[in-house]
Amino acid sequence: MKVLILGATSAIAQAYARRRAVHGADFVLVGRRRDRLNAIAADLRACGAASAETQIADLAAIESIEAGMRDIRVRFGEPDEVVIAYGVLGQQADAELDLTQTRALIDSNFTSAALWVLALLKDRPEAHKLTIVGIGSVAGDRGRASNFIYGSGKAGFDRFLEGLAHKYDGSQVRIVRVKPGFVDTPMTAEIAKGGPLWAKPDQVAADIERAVEKGRRIVYTPWFWWPIMMIIRHLPWFVFRRLKI
Repeated sequence: MKVLILGATSAIAQAYARRRAVHGADFVLVGRRRDRLNAIAADLRACGAASAETQIADLAAIESIEAGMRDIRVRFGEPDEVVIAYGVLGQQADAELDLTQTRALIDSNFTSAALWVLALLKDRPEAHKLTIVGIGSVAGDRGRASNFIYGSGKAGFDRFLEGLAHKYDGSQVRIVRVKPGFVDTPMTAEIAKGGPLWAKPDQVAADIERAVEKGRRIVYTPWFWWPIMMIIRHLPWFVFRRLKI
């Protein structure tokens, strides 16, 4: 099993990779920081990975995605599983006033992620089995005043993956859409934490692994986010508009 992780320094990606490493998977770890990637690769080998290679890339650099994917294929071969784990939370208030920040958020959370997936599928051997795990967010389930720029990027990526799942239904390509709620990671370092809605990366990773093994198409993690978001998605506007979320 060869696992390609785009955004391998993500806390959720690391926790998930450790679980796959126990079963002797081979890894290709992609990200911007060589020192972090090398440390993660060493950790995965210590956990039981058959191999762990690294590739330096700015995943949000849209103009270099096709060449980057070709280079990964030439160096490491065809992956069996791909995890798209990178993204940027950003500052909503700042991004509303600075369109450069707005574009960076949308490009990172949606545009570049979608293009990496398309580049991956473009030259994939038709008979080769492939699982694509896209880590999104419950923030994409409904537009909210507090984070509609980040949320719209995640919503776009979720619709994109849903469409791909429809297109490739019955084929060797399987899409798993992951929707975490609040997770205690460096990405959320500036947010006050506490209460039962917060989860640790390993809890989310366990849910992802279970979803992949059971062939699920979509997973809310932890589980209670499914009923929460079901309610939020279906609230009538006259109620929803009064919520400060």
